[in-house]
Amino acid sequence: MRKQPLVTGEYYHIYNRGVDKRDVFSNLKNLERFVLSMIEFNRVDSIMSLANLQKTQKTQIEVKPLSEPLVAIVAYCLNPNHFHLILKQLVDGGISNFMKKLQGGYTYYFNVCNNRSGSLFQGTFKSHLMNNENYFNKILGYVNKNYKVHNIPKNKLDLIFAGDKEYENNNFKIISKKEGKRILNVFGGTKNFKKHCDEIVSIIRQERGKRSLLEEDSLPDRG
Repeated sequence: MRKQPLVTGEYYHIYNRGVDKRDVFSNLKNLERFVLSMIEFNRVDSIMSLANLQKTQKTQIEVKPLSEPLVAIVAYCLNPNHFHLILKQLVDGGISNFMKKLQGGYTYYFNVCNNRSGSLFQGTFKSHLMNNENYFNKILGYVNKNYKVHNIPKNKLDLIFAGDKEYENNNFKIISKKEGKRILNVFGGTKNFKKHCDEIVSIIRQERGKRSLLEEDSLPDRG
């Protein structure tokens, strides 16, 4: 159990990486599955398996509307061997429930596809409360373009999926529309927000250089 419970209404930086620093996304199909899981598992009620859900959608049978969401997704970046999310907890236990379904469901899928067993991620997940405005803005820029702080091999560049394009196009699909538009309003529009994120990335790269994916992330401090 966590030392400090995750509080409803608060924002958290959530992240995790593959066990033994292994890749958790081996191909585009893996990446697409994780993204689908982020969307479909974000609900208070349970759902059928994703495989059955996809079959249902293909046959155009009516699917019941999305129920009450567990979290609001504010930012995300999926890298070949790790991911970063910024989540706002909307219901009690929402983040823990969402992450349990997300990581558990994806691990099962990945293990079946790769004829393996055991854990795929390093424990449950790591979390940091973002209750300071300055820290919130730093982590927001850091997560939104996290792939730019890493030295990612050319053959893995297609295994990146981040929310920066949603903000830059003002077109929110995975990111909560309410949260996305609120952030753009705070920063004064898409150009200013992109500039902020680019500046955060630039500062981090000046401080530590471009880190290999095998190195642990050095997160921005709270100063």
